[in-house]
Amino acid sequence: MAARAQWKGFIKFGEVSAGVALYTAASTSDRITFNTINTATGNRVNRVFIDSETEEPVPKEAQTKGFEIENGQYIIIDPDEVAATIPESNKTLEIEAFIPCSDVDDVYFDKPYYLTPDKMGSDAFAALRDGMRKSKVAAIARTVLFRRMRTVLIRPHGKGLVATTLNFDYEVRSSEKAFEEMPKLKIEGEMLDLAKHIISTKKGEFDPASFNDRYEAALAEMVKAKVEGKALPKRKKVEVSQPNDLLAALRESAGLMKAAEEKPKRTAANANAGSGRQRPARGAAPKTASSKATPQRKAG
Repeated sequence: MAARAQWKGFIKFGEVSAGVALYTAASTSDRITFNTINTATGNRVNRVFIDSETEEPVPKEAQTKGFEIENGQYIIIDPDEVAATIPESNKTLEIEAFIPCSDVDDVYFDKPYYLTPDKMGSDAFAALRDGMRKSKVAAIARTVLFRRMRTVLIRPHGKGLVATTLNFDYEVRSSEKAFEEMPKLKIEGEMLDLAKHIISTKKGEFDPASFNDRYEAALAEMVKAKVEGKALPKRKKVEVSQPNDLLAALRESAGLMKAAEEKPKRTAANANAGSGRQRPARGAAPKTASSKATPQRKAG
């Protein structure tokens, strides 16, 4: 792998160990970024830390950590004291349990990393990967990553494993509080059937390549136009639909409204077509095949 490993250590299950390397699976480095510029000079602006009371700049060597105990009152925390609280790393991802993949709610997912064998121990690594895949399980492990004790969910992924750091329970907000003001509603009958029908017509598969970052694309287009001195692209006006009736909107989404509107139109069209035919005059004999004009032959 061309990228530099973020962490190297061992993964241990039972009495079996294998050397592993951890690589970042998701990165924001390709996103467009901007610098802060002084509009008067066109120069880049640097960040400076200012004393909140004296409004004087504070050099880096005079800065330290502090914990606010009251409004505007702090206890000083020395950086060495912070470093002393970091758990010692044993460089080992020790698997504590194997669990069904569905047991972990994805609200606990933090950041994914690719886990690959590191030089030696490839057989042990492959045995763990294939055993987990056959058993359809994930592994829960703990270790110190990036100066913090982390819980990690490990799952088979392609030729290797993917290790996802997990948020701690205190970091995940309660869903009950988020939903506590929602009214209790139960959807039944036609409304539920229509919703299920719309869902069934929209079934597909997740393909991350099919989702484009439209914001990044718009930024790139805007920057390119500025560089080339061209007019900036105009934002397209979004027409917001405001259905007065949810049931009518569901019917329209399911295609029922359109079908109902087209049916009488077709009937009316057929009626009009019939009435447009000319009836023979009263008393006139209908034309027969023999009474039709004989086509003239070309001279020749």
